[in-house]
Amino acid sequence: MKQHVGRLLLNEPLARYTSWRVGGRADQLYIPADLDDLRHFLQGVDASEPIYFIGLGSNLLVRDGGVRGTVVLMHNVLTALKMDAGLVYVEAGATCAKLAKFCAKEAKQGAEFFAGIPGTLGGALAMNAGCYGSETWNVVKRVITINRHGELNTREASVFMPGYRHIDMPVADEWFVAAWLDLPNGDAQFSAQKIKALLAKRLASQPLNMPSAGSTFRNPAGDFAARLIEVSGLKGYIIGGAQVSEKHANFIVNVGSATALDIELLIKHMRDTVLEKQGIALQQEVKVLGELEVRK
Repeated sequence: MKQHVGRLLLNEPLARYTSWRVGGRADQLYIPADLDDLRHFLQGVDASEPIYFIGLGSNLLVRDGGVRGTVVLMHNVLTALKMDAGLVYVEAGATCAKLAKFCAKEAKQGAEFFAGIPGTLGGALAMNAGCYGSETWNVVKRVITINRHGELNTREASVFMPGYRHIDMPVADEWFVAAWLDLPNGDAQFSAQKIKALLAKRLASQPLNMPSAGSTFRNPAGDFAARLIEVSGLKGYIIGGAQVSEKHANFIVNVGSATALDIELLIKHMRDTVLEKQGIALQQEVKVLGELEVRK
């Protein structure tokens, strides 16, 4: 078997790879050199070993006890962006911000919303990320996935069942490594201006100067999670080093000393309070990974 050439880090702290800057250690973290290297690495992982893929760690809470198993870091690894027979080909490690700018430069319209998603394409595909009225899977033509045996599969978008901030995978233990996006021709200048306006709106409404993980809860039908949290009197509420943002109530910010447990307890308090005061059960958007107990 070919020797893998990526970086394998043992007992690696994950706080530096998540946007909240919290979380325990991964048993092992693998940073592949390229797609071929990732294939060879996965072929050598034991069948019983749990495997998790992360990108920018921007929709992710890693618990203080860390992650048993292998975490594969995709950010800054698979980042190709190119035109391919009229479609936009993009790899899973490319940031959504770079994708939006590339599409604008190529005068492809309808990808501007990606500028408002603080993650990689892989994460956007996995959760059908969206903002400002658009969603990832609205523009996907087909994807390439990889399974835990290192096998690649090209699948048409039609075999996936996208929902709100959710995607049903037709096969278990597969992860996205690339996609082709089908976008109409547009005007490069118009798209660039739209991205600029969108980023200005985001900067004005979101606490981008502090560690956070984006939206904590999904918006319930016909309403906004931020509004429900705010009218429940929770803006600025603090547990430990975690605070409900004063700027956007659906964001939790790390004010400097938060643990993952602080954040998880605050999420529970927000959900319980909104249910009690507004009668609405908020659904969590943030994914939680790992163990509560820190190993001695």
